Amino acid sequence: MCPMGHIKTPRHSPLPPMPATTTPPFTALWRQHDFADTAARIRSATTADVERALARAARSTPSSATALTPDDLAALLSPAAAPFLEHMARLANRATLARFGRTMQIFAPFYLTNACVNICTYCGFSAQNKIPRKILNDAEILADTAVLKRLGIDHVLFVTGETTRVGRAYFSNAIRLLRPHFSSISMEVQPMTTDDYASLASDGLSAVIVFQETYDPSTYARHHLRGPKADMVNRLETPDRLGQAGLKKIGLGALYGLSDWRAEAWFLGQHLRHLERTYWRTKYSISFPRLRPHAGQEIEVTPFDERDLVQTICAFRLWSHEVELVLSTRESPRFRDHAIHLGITSMSAGAKTNPGGYSAEPESLEQFAINDDRSPAEIEAALRARNYEPVWKDWDSTYDGARPAKTSEREPVH
Repeated sequence: MCPMGHIKTPRHSPLPPMPATTTPPFTALWRQHDFADTAARIRSATTADVERALARAARSTPSSATALTPDDLAALLSPAAAPFLEHMARLANRATLARFGRTMQIFAPFYLTNACVNICTYCGFSAQNKIPRKILNDAEILADTAVLKRLGIDHVLFVTGETTRVGRAYFSNAIRLLRPHFSSISMEVQPMTTDDYASLASDGLSAVIVFQETYDPSTYARHHLRGPKADMVNRLETPDRLGQAGLKKIGLGALYGLSDWRAEAWFLGQHLRHLERTYWRTKYSISFPRLRPHAGQEIEVTPFDERDLVQTICAFRLWSHEVELVLSTRESPRFRDHAIHLGITSMSAGAKTNPGGYSAEPESLEQFAINDDRSPAEIEAALRARNYEPVWKDWDSTYDGARPAKTSEREPVH
């Protein structure tokens, strides 16, 4: 039996469509706040503002965590909060243990293709990089599946570049291949339509991750030079489409290092709250990716060090007791081991960031360099040494109510 923090009542997927809502998409709120003005307002927060926010956080419970105001989040992200970091960490740890227990969900990314039509300055898959492109076929998908199963992985996040060469039909087929072997399947791909998401949820898709990268329009335009990803508003409205489609879980995140991290985190917090209130049947996760070395041009990185990351993680836990907080292998083993006690509830393990990287293509292009190359078994040992329970199977696909796979579709894994 899974530890109490991760027990879930069986339910069908996709979730019943949300009733028609008059709530406008998040873009309406986003347009009301200038990014530079928001950054300046956060920097102007005082010690008294931080103390007020922490007092409210100390009184909050999972059912009343939304009592924190946008001004409270600004204070917790401000320079004035730096002297209170240990206190923030204690409150964040307390809130996490109360909701999730001493558990850590384990997953692995599953890269299906590095083909991409976008030109993005920070990504190794950018179309301007003259490197071999690969789209995994059925046999190659099953080869990586076999390796991941031997490693003990039961929850995968499949990832692609953005290209018309892979779309709804390709993703549906990938889900068909993966579903007999993994209890939970998530994806991080190009923005799609509400109908596409609803169809894939019926196929057995559990969650979709969509990183906004940056909430600053000028920064977004500077780093997304060509391709469909250059449409910032379309990407910004994607989580609303996911909520309308009835996905069980939606993952959000900003890419820290592109712009002012305090303002990015504040906008991300408002995005999360909008979704939690509008699509209240859905679960949410927040990831904290930092820029890592990658193939292609060098770009200027806005400072965002480990202490800043700790402050951001703690602020988000105090902002929402229910949200899952995710930390990837972009971070060092030392930092990830420390972050266990800060509010993180989900970690990737044994990650490869290139298509076919688990089996036949160890040298193909990575999206970014990883920093924690420990195996899933080593991650498990590190967690148990700290009295935490790794959760390999957080959700069973038999509860999904997905379209059943035919016997002939249950491809063997050797």
